[in-house]
Amino acid sequence: MAVIMARRRALCTNARYALGAMIILPNVSLANPADARGIAEMSRDYVEYGLGWSWTPSRVLKAIRDDSTNVAVVREPGAVLGFGIMRYGEQKAHLVLLAVRPTQRQRGLGAVLLGWLEKSAATAGIERVQLEARADNPVAVAFYRDQGYAEAGTVRGYYRGEVDALRLEKSLWKVTGAR
Repeated sequence: MAVIMARRRALCTNARYALGAMIILPNVSLANPADARGIAEMSRDYVEYGLGWSWTPSRVLKAIRDDSTNVAVVREPGAVLGFGIMRYGEQKAHLVLLAVRPTQRQRGLGAVLLGWLEKSAATAGIERVQLEARADNPVAVAFYRDQGYAEAGTVRGYYRGEVDALRLEKSLWKVTGAR
């Protein structure tokens, strides 16, 4: 399927030059099976805290192997620093999870991961991305708003019937005015 092939292409740049200085951008790549445990543990510790463990290593491994899902990572030798999981449909994509290790935050890794996943979706012709963010996590909600996401509603008890979610979405298609 052309959509799947298009979204599997690497779409990141490793280095850029600004005013003569080289800026090193983190390398985003697709996760491999060896990353599943680290991704699952990050999900448990940084996303699912207080709710039990839903994204276990076997569930992450299933996502890694799923042709309709990208599991993207930024890593350094021996450790995943951040990850994002996005599932693709025909017209919309769903950001399932996104996390960055607390010691690596405020470096732009989350924005780079999200941008990579969004570019993959746009390349595949997908119109918009939707996600849910914990309503009790204002830092995450602010992050997504800063990335261009708008609130589309509240889902009561979305997380195991205990925590509400804010549904956010972003159009990937640029709208231009006719002249």
